[in-house]
Amino acid sequence: MSDMKNTGAAKRAVLDYLKRNGPSEAAAIALALDVTAMAVRQHLYALEDDGLVSFAASPKEGGRGRPSKLWQVEQRADPLFPDAHAELSVELIANIRDVFGERGLNKLVEKRTEHQITDYRAALASAATLREKVKRLVRLRTAAGYMAEAAADGDGFLLVENHCPICRAATACTGLCRQELEVFRAALGPAVTVERTDHILAGARRCAYKVCPRRP
Repeated sequence: MSDMKNTGAAKRAVLDYLKRNGPSEAAAIALALDVTAMAVRQHLYALEDDGLVSFAASPKEGGRGRPSKLWQVEQRADPLFPDAHAELSVELIANIRDVFGERGLNKLVEKRTEHQITDYRAALASAATLREKVKRLVRLRTAAGYMAEAAADGDGFLLVENHCPICRAATACTGLCRQELEVFRAALGPAVTVERTDHILAGARRCAYKVCPRRP
């Protein structure tokens, strides 16, 4: 078991774990990273000093013993993850809205959506199963900075995006998020249903989508 002597890389590994998995105890992080819990706690306290993480007390089951500390990533850490040039994106959206109005901005979003659908359909076209389609979609979204992953969920899959690299742009132009569902549905095809179950802009720590075969 490692003691994570490379401090910079170790702190980043802890931060990435929390970003992907949400509020977690130090022991769970240590187990996942195969390091000592003491080393993880040292890095968590250092990250806390930098304002990048915080913790909340969680009572033990049965109410016995000292409460656990559930650590989570703070908004101040967002710049450490892909942001897709947030400042420029927000400025451009404001300028487009000023020059062309809301209708012009919507047309631009629609055109972007058309291009995404074309690209995603091409990337998923040769996938023979829903599992393979979701796997390829995860790769596409991860490459775009969404820290995506998927897991089997009933008769389908749960597609999770642990980070939103266009969050500030999507806040300024909510149509970007609305079109995301359209892109997924069009790319996966009419035999598949896609529903958003978690939404960062609604206060969730991640965006998540339930992907299932369409029932007759």
